[in-house]
Amino acid sequence: MKQKYFIYEVNDKRAAKEFIHFPVSLYRNEPTWIRPLDRDVEKVFDPDQNKSFRNGECVRWLLKDENGMIVGRVAAFVDRKTAYRNEQPTGGMGFFECINDKDAAYLLFDSCRDWLKERGMEAMDGPVNFGDRDRWWGLLVDGFHEPNYCMPYNFGYYKDLFESYGFRNYFNQYTYGRPITGEGIDKSLWNKAERVMSKPDYSFRNIDKKNLEKAAEEFRIIYNQAWGKHSGVKKITRIHAMSLLKSIKPVMDSRLIWFGYYKGQPIAFLISVPEMNQIVKKLNGKLGLVGKLKFLYYKWRNTCTKAFGVVFGVVPEHQGRGVESAIIKAFSDVAFRPDFPYRDMEMNWIGDFNPGMMKVAEKIDARIVKTHVTYRYLFDRNREFKRAGSLG
Repeated sequence: MKQKYFIYEVNDKRAAKEFIHFPVSLYRNEPTWIRPLDRDVEKVFDPDQNKSFRNGECVRWLLKDENGMIVGRVAAFVDRKTAYRNEQPTGGMGFFECINDKDAAYLLFDSCRDWLKERGMEAMDGPVNFGDRDRWWGLLVDGFHEPNYCMPYNFGYYKDLFESYGFRNYFNQYTYGRPITGEGIDKSLWNKAERVMSKPDYSFRNIDKKNLEKAAEEFRIIYNQAWGKHSGVKKITRIHAMSLLKSIKPVMDSRLIWFGYYKGQPIAFLISVPEMNQIVKKLNGKLGLVGKLKFLYYKWRNTCTKAFGVVFGVVPEHQGRGVESAIIKAFSDVAFRPDFPYRDMEMNWIGDFNPGMMKVAEKIDARIVKTHVTYRYLFDRNREFKRAGSLG
């Protein structure tokens, strides 16, 4: 039988450019797809910009048909800091794009599997990121609306390609959204908030943009206690925390970033940013001089009317005491004013392994507007498959 497809490793600048540009042709007739900024994808694969290379490695492939046309792409990666936190050593695959053809998709999946096997892995998660979970994580299976900044969008047929190959649902990722109004919020949330806020030991305030170093250290302390012990989540260093805050500084709106304190010690944060894809979709993937001028223009025009909740956390010692409600109330006291420029909010995904955070979202009458799935594929097809464990 004549071979239909041929796979090539990305190992030069031309192939790297083709890897970036292939989705542009694939989604050319898809009105809700937003082209990511080229540099946001490129830095994932740049060892000088992606700290995951310190303890890991990755590879990229392009798939071409017999006429030399690109019909697919994919990346595979190992992060040895997180790979061994599972019952079986687990690598990742992501940045998958493909025509609707199982032979093509399976060749891409096979390449990831074989490469990961050679590196001692026994399973692969996908589609995921070679880096933090807040970007490029999961397969969109419901809610095919415009994607949020650095979040995946894909065709609906991808679900069948993954599941028919043998990937299974490891966990669902729910993006909650709601209008920024006081309507529909559970009164018990406000009651809990008022009880906490009436106690002098608790205080809540906006980020101090003039003292990012202090804010970064407080973020690090809270994040590592609230999230650092979860499977697949790495603790962050001071340098990493500072880098994260610096990365959002150009779009930072202090009204969207809140910290909670108990006796002066940081215990909670609620961090949101303007939803930048409302501007990115006008830039055609480019952020050179012209792109930066366009960005500043649209930012000045208040193009962003949607806020995006990046991360929310409370240290374990203060969870379940109403602190979650209180920090939401502190934000709401500002957000519900008539002059607040944001009209809607979507929140960074919440895994179905985290029913506590899902309950918080439901109490503010947020609804699931998008569902992504993190799939897992076990290389030993006879091994028992287990979904992600609940956080309770």
